[in-house]
Amino acid sequence: MSRAEQREQTRRALLRESRRLFAAEGYGAVGLSQIVNAVGVTKGALYHHFDDKTALFRAVLAQVQEEVGRRVAATADAEPDPWDQFVAGCHAFLTASADPAIQRIMLIDGPAVLGWNEWRAFDEATSARHLTDALTRLIEAGIIARQPIAPLAHLLSGAMNEAALWLATSADPGALADTKAALTRMLESLRT
Repeated sequence: MSRAEQREQTRRALLRESRRLFAAEGYGAVGLSQIVNAVGVTKGALYHHFDDKTALFRAVLAQVQEEVGRRVAATADAEPDPWDQFVAGCHAFLTASADPAIQRIMLIDGPAVLGWNEWRAFDEATSARHLTDALTRLIEAGIIARQPIAPLAHLLSGAMNEAALWLATSADPGALADTKAALTRMLESLRT
């Protein structure tokens, strides 16, 4: 194995173990020593790839955001009708966000660790971009009334993020299904 391949393997292992630990224990409870011990490398190896714990978390969050974005897009793309794509994508976001590991990294620790503005930029680059694209297609097709897309996308994104956070604290086994039903009713009110 070449040196470059070893470095990349170490970077992937750091991301994998950091993600596992951040999801299980939360950013604040995980120390760098714990991460390097789990990977079996030195702190120097970690610092070769990441400036600090925050930079490592940022990379983990980017990975999680991209993964959720891919899941949402794949679920939406499986539907032939534009409206059904939109609803399926929104439901896929809620389903992905109901995963406690995703919630912890993406919705709880993300804004707390990086700050609201940086976290928002991550969200806009992935999930919010897909939402904006879907809304644009629906407005152009006349399925949703013509209106400014940015405020609508922010309102829907905020509602879904808040619902995902609520799901994280709900003990009701039917909460996800109830939330999807409520979201569907809300989305239906947008149709012309």
